[in-house]
Amino acid sequence: MAEKRQPAKPKTDSDRASLALAVVAAGWLVPGLGHLLLRRRGRALVFFLGVGTLAIIGLALRGNIFSPSLSDAFDMLGFFADFGAGIFYFVSKFIEHGGPDVSRAAGDYGTRFFATAGVLNLLCVLDAHAIARGRKD
Repeated sequence: MAEKRQPAKPKTDSDRASLALAVVAAGWLVPGLGHLLLRRRGRALVFFLGVGTLAIIGLALRGNIFSPSLSDAFDMLGFFADFGAGIFYFVSKFIEHGGPDVSRAAGDYGTRFFATAGVLNLLCVLDAHAIARGRKD
């Protein structure tokens, strides 16, 4: 029977904090990458596919992708939700040529799908952070 490989554990609190910071940055930028760095391949795949699917559906439905704006609190919340999607947010800015189509229900659903992708990715980052700090297995 093959032994299960355990991830290398940092020895000191500063090592653990450095690992956690790297995991958070990587996990935010590419969904699931933080878990992959922690050798949690199953979670990494599930999180990447989940966030990616939500983001792609949101883009396909031509949802509104918020830009940073200090004029309205709800626009700012929308921006933080969208920005949480990491690389998908930056990709969306390049492929959003026609602009959002929120005149139809599909466009409004697209806005919600993309925001959900961002919030889900932020939750995945928090999970990876807890694992990296040793608070969760």
